Amino acid sequence: MPEARRFVAELLAGCPAREALITCVSEFCANAIAHTASGNGGVFTVEVDRPRDGVARVAVTDDGGASVPAAGALDPMAEGGRGLAMVAACTTRWGFADAYPGRTVWAEACWPVGVPSSGPTDGFPKSSRRPRPVPPDDWPPGPAA
Repeated sequence: MPEARRFVAELLAGCPAREALITCVSEFCANAIAHTASGNGGVFTVEVDRPRDGVARVAVTDDGGASVPAAGALDPMAEGGRGLAMVAACTTRWGFADAYPGRTVWAEACWPVGVPSSGPTDGFPKSSRRPRPVPPDDWPPGPAA
C-alpha cells in the first residue's frame, strides 16, 4: 500500500483534496487485499484522474469478491467497519462498478474554483466577487433545474 499512497500523492501534488484521496486509496487497497481475490495472489490497479478544474478521482480495481462494498454505520466501539463510511464522509461522492472479472471502487472530491470573468463587473468591485463551485457535468440537475 505505501506504493499506492506515494503514486496518488505524486499525481495529486497541489490538489486541495490530496490527503483525503490518499486516505481513500489506502482504504480501497486494504479492502481489495482483505475482501477480494486480490489478497490471495491476485492484483489490483490504482487510477488517478483530474478530469477538470475542481475535481479529482481515485479508483482501485481488484480481482473481485463475494461481497459488495457498503458504508457501515459508524460504531465507535467496533474494531473495524468504518473505512467506507470515512470515505463517504471525506469525499463528494463514491461508488463501485463491476469490472469483469473484478470490481472498481472509486471516490471523487470536488472543490470550488474561480470562474474567469470575460465581461464587465456588473457594478461590483472585482475584490467582492467570490469563486463559485462548479458541479461536475455528470451530476444530476438540482431542484432549481
